[in-house]
Amino acid sequence: METIQIHTTSKEYPVILGAEAVTAIAPFLKENLSNVTKIMIITDSNVGDKYLYKVKEQLSEFEVVSHIVPNGEKAKTFDVFYECLTVALQEKLDRKSLFIALGGGAIGDLCGFVAASFMRGVPFIQLPTTILAHDSAVGGKVAINHPLGKNMIGAFYQPEAVIYDIDFLQSLPAMERRSGFAEVMKHALIDDVQFYKWLLEDVTDLQTITTEQLQDCLSKGIKVKESVVSKDEKELGIRAFLNFGHTLGHAIEAEAGYGSTTHGEAVVIGMVFALRLSKKLLHLPFDLQEFVDWLHTLGYSTRVPASLSEGKLIDRMKQDKKTIGQVIQFVLLEEVGKPALYKIDEHVLLEELRQYMKEES
Repeated sequence: METIQIHTTSKEYPVILGAEAVTAIAPFLKENLSNVTKIMIITDSNVGDKYLYKVKEQLSEFEVVSHIVPNGEKAKTFDVFYECLTVALQEKLDRKSLFIALGGGAIGDLCGFVAASFMRGVPFIQLPTTILAHDSAVGGKVAINHPLGKNMIGAFYQPEAVIYDIDFLQSLPAMERRSGFAEVMKHALIDDVQFYKWLLEDVTDLQTITTEQLQDCLSKGIKVKESVVSKDEKELGIRAFLNFGHTLGHAIEAEAGYGSTTHGEAVVIGMVFALRLSKKLLHLPFDLQEFVDWLHTLGYSTRVPASLSEGKLIDRMKQDKKTIGQVIQFVLLEEVGKPALYKIDEHVLLEELRQYMKEES
């Protein structure tokens, strides 16, 4: 197992990464949270059926309750958030209690926001079960969705630890592998040209990627995330760079309906579009066709869903958290590893998006 230390202004905590990492949870609690009164695990039915019993086995010395919520983005609603708080109160959790997020990014976002809100904040631990969560579980962004925008209601609230068991990733379906690996690509593109070249050369099939390759990818991605959040915990500056591909990606998710397309697959489309803009506006030296061909080899689509209109997507992008005064801001690349936040005129953006959708149709 590998331990990566996360440093932020408000807290330092470990990411424990590797096979059988779940066995580290009880020793971590005994050493760092020995006065825990009760533990509430929040998970969904898909993950709970596979892994809840394994986590409970590791927590046999503690009083544990669990709560099952809907799968995917359907967990990140006001109603589910309220229900989790109700269960916590009914189970008589207190200020010394602990929440555990067992699942993917949606479960981590929900559980973290529940922990941040319950009694004005109690500890929580992330137990990610998806590739995607290597990004979302680190850095302390927790939130639920609003019909008018993704992750619009939330907080910055760091976990006590992230315990990332690689064995939990073996059962992921192809769609979820693609969704998660998009964030690995993002980390490489915004931070490290050598990491990006390694991905192009070594990763040719997400279904047959080795455990060693996967752990190496996740470790590199987590270290990129740490290097950013250590300097800008609350997204006042460079942390916005982690949203590369997300401006259009979030718009696609929201406009199509949360859960209609996976987060990562929408972000891939957003990254391709952001790279097109980077080449045109910032003269990025980048072989976009090579990147798109590689994406297609891995099973990604780079098309915006035909049911979505350019105008509606622009409206959604105006609700992006980076937007200031209705002026849309994109994370673009001056070079691979050198991102920049760039304001784009709405009319220019509309024309570029229209052209992209026409070419990819």
